[in-house]
Amino acid sequence: MFDRLLGRPLPGQRAPEPRRANPDAVVDCAVYVGGRREPGRPHYADAYARSRRGRDTFVWLGLHEPDPAVMAAVGRTFGLDDLTVEQALADGHRPTVRREGDVTLLVLRTARYVEHAELTDTSEVVDTGDVMVLVGDRFAVTVRHGAAGALTCVRADVEQRPAVLAQGPWAVAYAVCDRMVDLYLEVAGHVERDLERVEEAVFARDRSADIQHIYQLKREVVEFKRAVQPLQAPLRSLLDQRPDNPPRGLHRWFVDVDARLTRAVDRVAAYDDLLNSIVQSRLAQLAVEQNNDMRKIAAWAAIAATQTGIAGIYGMNFTNMPELHWRYGYPTVLGLMALTAFALHRLFRRSGWL
Repeated sequence: MFDRLLGRPLPGQRAPEPRRANPDAVVDCAVYVGGRREPGRPHYADAYARSRRGRDTFVWLGLHEPDPAVMAAVGRTFGLDDLTVEQALADGHRPTVRREGDVTLLVLRTARYVEHAELTDTSEVVDTGDVMVLVGDRFAVTVRHGAAGALTCVRADVEQRPAVLAQGPWAVAYAVCDRMVDLYLEVAGHVERDLERVEEAVFARDRSADIQHIYQLKREVVEFKRAVQPLQAPLRSLLDQRPDNPPRGLHRWFVDVDARLTRAVDRVAAYDDLLNSIVQSRLAQLAVEQNNDMRKIAAWAAIAATQTGIAGIYGMNFTNMPELHWRYGYPTVLGLMALTAFALHRLFRRSGWL
């Protein structure tokens, strides 16, 4: 009894193994049995061992920007090949689906809208990252890079749907795809409001829109488009009836995600086309404004040239010049210069040059 109080094993008993803690890169780790989460947050190695012993059981490990040591240990635990581990450590991947043995790698781009008071030539409108979903027979590992696309709410939402989780690890892939497409549509709504403000500024009377601001929004929309559009082909490849694709119970859910992704792609493509039109319109406006400025400069130069010509003639100081010794010659020449300037000004105003 004394040994038990001190925490030491009694004679003939084995010392209990120390409880392992998950690395800091692990956001969450859970075992799901029949679509329901088991209590606790075990170490991913213990959770995977538990999932392999049970029926209708799998483990979902969530990682955020793991370092090489952590990812290498995860790869050894779940039997991932070296190329998959190397890809999981890097960010900026294009959306794709790749299969290595019994493991399917699904890469998606994340996106979030960055709030800003006004659009400038350095404004960040859309922040992107990526998330990888590794789907095996008894596990799903999600690896996220970047601040966008947090999966905590994804796990919380899908845990309220045990019928979906009962479909196995592919339910995690569906939940992540569903969340990413929802984010695409949400970001598209915010970008649409920015486009409306830019369009109003371009076609307003004062035309206060700066071409650099429009180009910055164009770059952000292009980045958003690169995150959304390439996902269509990989997602549709998951709808084929293949043994290594999602089970039939999730097919209609993936069809719904694909339909919403198509809507998001169409909206982003329309925004890109609209921005191209806005840029061309603004460039045309700038060309017209420059032409108007040149006409004004030319008109004022013509008015100034007549005064310079008259003053130049009388500045020659020849002896026999007309009205040189006339008493009213000086005011008459000044009046002629003023009358000429007034007549030319009226003429240029009537023609729209001034």
